[in-house]
Amino acid sequence: MQFYMKIFEGHSFHIPVLGVGYSLDTPINVAPYGISSVISLVDDTLMEKMREFYCDKFDIPFKAITQKVDDFRAKRITSYLNMVEDIVTKKFDALKQTVTHAGGELEKYLELLPDTSSLKQKMNIGEKGKKAVEEFSRWVHEKLPLGSIDVNIMTKLDQAQQKDGEDLPIEYNDAHAALRGFANSKLSSSLVLSAGMSPRLYSYIENFEDFFPDAEGHIKKKIILKVSDFRSALVQGKMLAAKGLWISEYRIESGVNCGGHAFPTQGVLLGPILEEFRQNRDQLYQTCVEAYSQALEKKSLPQPAATPGMKVTAQGGVGTNEEHQLLLDYYNMDSVGWGSPFLLVPEAVSIDTETMDLLAKGREEDYYFSGLSPLGVPFNSIKGASMSVRRLALAAEGKAGTPCTKGFLKFNTEFTEKPICTASRQYQTQKLQELKEKNLSAEEYRKAYDKIIERECLCIGLGISALLSKDLKVAATEKVTICPGPNLAYFDKVSTLKEMVDHIYGRINILSKMPRPNMFVKELSMYLDIFKERVDAFLGNTEDVKEKRNLEKFRKNILDGIDYYQTLFGEKKKEVVAELEALIKRYPALNADL
Repeated sequence: MQFYMKIFEGHSFHIPVLGVGYSLDTPINVAPYGISSVISLVDDTLMEKMREFYCDKFDIPFKAITQKVDDFRAKRITSYLNMVEDIVTKKFDALKQTVTHAGGELEKYLELLPDTSSLKQKMNIGEKGKKAVEEFSRWVHEKLPLGSIDVNIMTKLDQAQQKDGEDLPIEYNDAHAALRGFANSKLSSSLVLSAGMSPRLYSYIENFEDFFPDAEGHIKKKIILKVSDFRSALVQGKMLAAKGLWISEYRIESGVNCGGHAFPTQGVLLGPILEEFRQNRDQLYQTCVEAYSQALEKKSLPQPAATPGMKVTAQGGVGTNEEHQLLLDYYNMDSVGWGSPFLLVPEAVSIDTETMDLLAKGREEDYYFSGLSPLGVPFNSIKGASMSVRRLALAAEGKAGTPCTKGFLKFNTEFTEKPICTASRQYQTQKLQELKEKNLSAEEYRKAYDKIIERECLCIGLGISALLSKDLKVAATEKVTICPGPNLAYFDKVSTLKEMVDHIYGRINILSKMPRPNMFVKELSMYLDIFKERVDAFLGNTEDVKEKRNLEKFRKNILDGIDYYQTLFGEKKKEVVAELEALIKRYPALNADL
């Protein structure tokens, strides 16, 4: 491994989107300190309640946007984002006024920065003369970096909307309206697109001029694309560039070792994925910039005076400064996402104390891959969350499922013409009745039953904690779903923002004393669990030729990844190689005959 130390002006980490509500107001808390974070645009009703809360707190006039208002979803999102921008700007201006005050907010800004930050060196005014202090004060007011107030849209959540029983035009779909809400806001930040490719949504972006360069080449609203591999980045980056839309950042996320929905690859591990980006980054840039230049010319839009910038970042399971630096220095990442650990930082996120206590006490065996999501995608969770407790209690009473009040995850048409949610009582009642009629054995019935009732209302569950944290009124039936990555098992205490940032930069260590595997080894162990489960299922039905081919490909990818890690760490990190070897011995399925 060859390393070189990257020098950052500001912070070298960002806070990714956390559930629906956990990071909804995170920018208000951290952006004034130069830390970037991401707001989910899923739930406009939740945003409206939070807007009312903050308008009251900061004495801002509030006028409710009801569902009777035309295009209410987009207008709610625009209003919320504008409010966040106003509050952040107000707090940032107040921070800059403390430029010569010892112990002020600017000093806190300085203390949070990494020791290697060029900005930190510039801000050391302890021995500056009066003139230098005046010049520095002017620089702070004009150029001090502010954390970005970014937003996230899951492209899959694009349900059609109706009015008076008739489908509304496509631009009123959930994701389309969310995009419009961001586009019409005054934010100058980035849109994070996740959960897969959506050509029709990508085309809709072309309707908003803020996503295109102005006469000076500045793009007010940038695009961040969350990707799981290099090919996806190349295909989607070129597709958007051909529309004149530049991807300013490719955000690589581990398929399984992160919070919320997990999107496992076919056994392709994070290390080899990062390596491909490291080696082919220039190819990605050149391919996209050529298509971008041609598209701008066709649209008669100004060509940027300088070539547009392109960042590559990564997130998913990072837990130590050593891992943080490996991503920055060896893989040449421009920033590292730290998500789940911030669920233990109430100063940064909105989380209720009961759930936060559950996370702090959670151990390895408590964090698990679940089938909670109505999307049918594996979902990271922890045992004992209040929504899961209520879900099981309702099922035991013969009332499986919950009333579907928000409907963001309505995709199933198994029993109905119009899509419904698989976590809804409407669906689960019919599905369980169908199950009873199959005359299965007791064991087969229980397995099928557990799978049906495992689906959980994420629309409410992932947002309600934000309201509880603000002591806002919620219904007694509304409980919490939490989406931590398994990495959180190694953090066991509630922390301040400074403590977490100091941990990220290696100034202190807040990990629990229990042994913690390397982030790459942890991801590998999760893929081995997935592989073993699929092999066990296949051995019960060896006639599935397609699955046999898939499993052989899965195994090859895992073995290739293991070889890569053994070469990467080699003699310099013998303890990681030892972890790998010990892990592999626990999975004889890797050598099973298929």
